[in-house]
Amino acid sequence: MKKALLLLALTAASPALARDTVTKVKLADVMALPEAKQKLDGSVKFFMAGAKTPNVLKTLGSDTSNKKTNGVGKSDDYACKWAALSAIIALQEGAKKNGANAVVNVVSYYKKVEFKSATEIECHAGSFVTGVALKGDYATIAR
Repeated sequence: MKKALLLLALTAASPALARDTVTKVKLADVMALPEAKQKLDGSVKFFMAGAKTPNVLKTLGSDTSNKKTNGVGKSDDYACKWAALSAIIALQEGAKKNGANAVVNVVSYYKKVEFKSATEIECHAGSFVTGVALKGDYATIAR
């Protein structure tokens, strides 16, 4: 009995063996997915922070999209692209609701920590769940 309690106490005190692998995926690779071509209608354009952006006529607020996917049986790369696409789809829906035709200054925002890149999205792949969080500004841009 004492051994069982000791084992239980040691197990509870040890840190969790959770995996959190940081992976970067290119926005262009996410947009090239067949599912992206089906779900994104082209009415909203996306521009990462630091990328060349057309003239912004009006900003219409900011938003964050935090999406997760089941990573079991998927490569980190594929799961990250899938989670990133889900986050982009959510931003597209928000842009439409706010009358925007673009989401500009897009940054990765996982656990409220910004990662800025003109071309890449940061993703966190765990043993079971993979997640992407994006933050951006809804805007009307010149066409």
